[in-house]
Amino acid sequence: MSKARAPRFLYLLARAARAAQMIGDSGLADIGLTSAQSGVLFLIPNEGGASVSAVSEGLGLAQSAASVLVQRLEQAGLIERQTDPNDRRAVLLTLTARGRALRAKAIERAQRMNSAASRGFSSEEQAIIARWLQHMIDLKEEARE
Repeated sequence: MSKARAPRFLYLLARAARAAQMIGDSGLADIGLTSAQSGVLFLIPNEGGASVSAVSEGLGLAQSAASVLVQRLEQAGLIERQTDPNDRRAVLLTLTARGRALRAKAIERAQRMNSAASRGFSSEEQAIIARWLQHMIDLKEEARE
């Protein structure tokens, strides 16, 4: 009697992550963004700002990688740095008018891509998948501590 092979979750997750990155990047290419860049735009509120540290944490990136993304978006005229009115030593990233416009387009694209990714799955199945993905993120955070 043969034993059923257990799913190779980490392998499948790694393949799915690469596929999701490619899908995201191709879905945003015509508006000149990558999925990582749109992630930065999503983390900066339309009104107000966010720190580079908040962007780094929100995307799960090293501070240096977040800084590179921020520099590219700044050079593209999508974000700018402003002094934090609550702490004159700190800098906040804010969206420019062009950044807000591209953010709105990217949000609409992300909603379409998320709909396509969840098509055919019940809301209960989607909740289980989301719970498992968050579990994986939490395991990574626990390993850092």
